[in-house]
This record gives sequence, C-alpha cells and structure tokens, in this order.
Amino acid sequence: MNIGMLIFPGIDQIDFTGPFEVLSRIPGAAIHVMWKDRQPIRDALGLILTPERTLADCPPLDVLVVPGGPGQQALMEDDEVLTFLRRQAGEAKYVYSVCTGALLCGAAGLLQGVKATTHWASFDLLQYFGAIPTDQRAVVDGKLVTAAGVTAGIDGALTLAALLCGDAAAQQIQLGIEYAPEPPFPSGTPKTAPAEVLEAVATRLAPLTREREATARKIAAKLGVTIRK
Repeated sequence: MNIGMLIFPGIDQIDFTGPFEVLSRIPGAAIHVMWKDRQPIRDALGLILTPERTLADCPPLDVLVVPGGPGQQALMEDDEVLTFLRRQAGEAKYVYSVCTGALLCGAAGLLQGVKATTHWASFDLLQYFGAIPTDQRAVVDGKLVTAAGVTAGIDGALTLAALLCGDAAAQQIQLGIEYAPEPPFPSGTPKTAPAEVLEAVATRLAPLTREREATARKIAAKLGVTIRK
C-alpha cells in the first residue's frame, strides 16, 4: 500500500508526524515523504524534515496525505503542487487532509460538494471551495477524510487506518502508541476555551487568516463557487 505524505516549508510538523506515527504502523504500508525536491525543509517552528521523493518521481498512491501549516498559504496557487494533488487524488483510494491541508485540497478543486473540516480559525473558509463545512474532529465523505486542527491529525489517521484495515487493527495501533489524551486544560477548542484565551489566539492568527481568506476568495472565483452572504 503506497501512502504518500506531502511536506513543505512552513508545515506544522505534527500535521505530518502525528499521522505518520499511525499510518506507518499499518501492515504492508510503504510511506513516501514528498516535496518538490529532496532538500531538507524547516517546519513552521524550525524543525528540519527531509523528503525522500520528489513530486515528479512519486509512484501512484493508494492514500494521499496533505498536511497544513502556515506554509500552506504560499502553495494555494502553486500550479505544480495543485496539479500533483489532482493527479494523485484521481487514482487514490483515499485523500486525507490535516488542518489547513484542507484548503490546499480545496484549491485543487477536491472539496466541491464534499463534507470537510479544518482548523477552527480557517473553518469558515471551507465554503470558498464549495465544501460542506462539518464541525467534527474527523470527517469521512467518500474517499475524502479530513481532520480538524493539528493534533486532530492523529484522530483522523486512526479513522483512516480503520477504513483501510479494520477497526481491530486501528485499535491495536492506538494502543501501541498509547493514544489516550487527557489534556490538562479544557482549552482545546473555541467552544471550551476561556474567552480571554480564545481572543488571544484568534488575534495572533488573524493576519494569516486574512491572507488565507483573500486567496480563498480568488480561488472561489476560479472554481465558480457562489458564496452565501
């Protein structure tokens, strides 16, 4: 089973490494880590990651994984990346986006008429790509699996593992990585975070969110998506 995982400069590394921890444990899985070239890249906070394949030499994939992160914004109108996503998605059994990787899938035209989720700060942007925004930790709609923000990538990867090899195998992976989160604070979603915490994080993310919205509006026009007022 060929599982291809896109990485790029400015990725949120756990969008990649969380699902990698799960998907690499699927029996028979071959993981391909991909970018435009094989030079090391840095994630949004400086961690060095190294692709092993280029987009050009990637084999046909059974599963395409598209992470997010601040660097996603620079790829929203990147023809090489979007063409690659469309080509691989056409033949893949599943396409799995994590966090704002959903926006990249949307820019490639993969979300039209599909239920999808993404990071809460970008959730309202899903409409620009013709998606049906669905506020869940992980969402499955046909061949598209989407996960909400960052750490939700582990939840989505376990959901995907169950689709690929059954619930029992997915549960064995979950136990093997001891994934049983008990966060010290109830601040993991906008619904449960204290108002002052939500305001602080939303303010910090606002400039990037505005950039993403401006790009999403341009892409909506290209896709012919009508935005509800």
